[in-house]
Amino acid sequence: MDTHDSSFPLIISVDDHTVEPATVWQDRLPEKYRDVGPRIVRAPVKEMTFLGGRFKPVMGQPGDDGPVGDWWVYEDLRRPLTRLDTAVGYDRDEIRLEVITYEQMRPGSYDVPARLADMDVNHVQSALCFPTFPRFCGQTFTEAKDHELGLLGVRAYNDWMLEEWCGPDAHGRLIPLPLIPLWDAELAAAEVRRNAARGARAVAFSEIPPYLGLPSIHTDGWDPFLAACAETGTVVAMHIGSSSRMPSTSADAPPAVGSTITYANCCFSMVDWLMSGKFEQFPGLKVMYAEGQIGWIPYILERADVVWEENRGWGGVADKVHRPPSELFAEHVYGCFFDDAFGLRNLDSIGVGNVLYETDYPHSDSTWPKSREVGEAQMGHLAPEVVERIVRGNAIELLGLTDEGLWPGGGVR
Repeated sequence: MDTHDSSFPLIISVDDHTVEPATVWQDRLPEKYRDVGPRIVRAPVKEMTFLGGRFKPVMGQPGDDGPVGDWWVYEDLRRPLTRLDTAVGYDRDEIRLEVITYEQMRPGSYDVPARLADMDVNHVQSALCFPTFPRFCGQTFTEAKDHELGLLGVRAYNDWMLEEWCGPDAHGRLIPLPLIPLWDAELAAAEVRRNAARGARAVAFSEIPPYLGLPSIHTDGWDPFLAACAETGTVVAMHIGSSSRMPSTSADAPPAVGSTITYANCCFSMVDWLMSGKFEQFPGLKVMYAEGQIGWIPYILERADVVWEENRGWGGVADKVHRPPSELFAEHVYGCFFDDAFGLRNLDSIGVGNVLYETDYPHSDSTWPKSREVGEAQMGHLAPEVVERIVRGNAIELLGLTDEGLWPGGGVR
């Protein structure tokens, strides 16, 4: 554990990432599915672009010319490991969109002891990790042709997440974030309850489900899933990009455009939730926006309140949203940030109890290994008790951690 002399609290990061080891599904799927289930193949890249918010890689054949990397192969999908999946430890100017192998990434990306060591370096006590190959809410399995296999894939990932990634070797420091089968709300509810019974208190979900061809939250299509989350105290965790469509402006816009406005989907999503009536229908429901930052929240709350007050009669919400959206936000929504000095200067307009801290390890935006220094610089004007709540206290309460900030189901020794 970190031994730095610092009054800055040990961090509980609510948005880090795991790069799944190559054997996660091969070790857990029934034998008849292993040839079509997710597996790693080493092959060159034939073509790869990332424009207009769309990532398009094309795998070459083993032995062809071109940079070689490790590719996830699953049904017709060919998805490479890239430097953007695991960029920590590399100079920012050296980070490119390129394929890599497991040997070319930092071991903490996929190995539990190495991850804990990197957390120590970064003043991080505990971390909630989003997936890589399944994508941020399991879209990979949702888009698959065989949903029987997809359900097995979701369950295999969740078993690995709870039993190994967050298992005894993690000493309670890694916090589980299961997936759901997004194509069936009843199956999703069952998976929420299965993992809640094992101690999971969060689940990954899409910020804008219609972008995935799924029902919006303005329908009743998600009600079984939302009821299960409310009943079990499971937080609905939505990461930027969990709609498989990053914000952009045109098909030829460079990635820098989308990277600047990554918060936009969170913004749209939060308005959806505030105007959906779901927080009143399910009073125990909590949602969080990973990597969405927080500086944009005050204006959206102000505008939503004005619209609700002045326009709810014709705006389609008078019969289901009976309180100002800002009040619903205060009770149900959490914004997550890793580098947002502007948001911290406007904390009173957001709410101390509605903000969570993150480090985004091992992505290119990560503040590793200086998350403590970044936090100290940006939170220096805040009272110590406020810093404590933002950096760890709110997460402990929201995710059902022990008073020491550890996941109680993790076989803590």
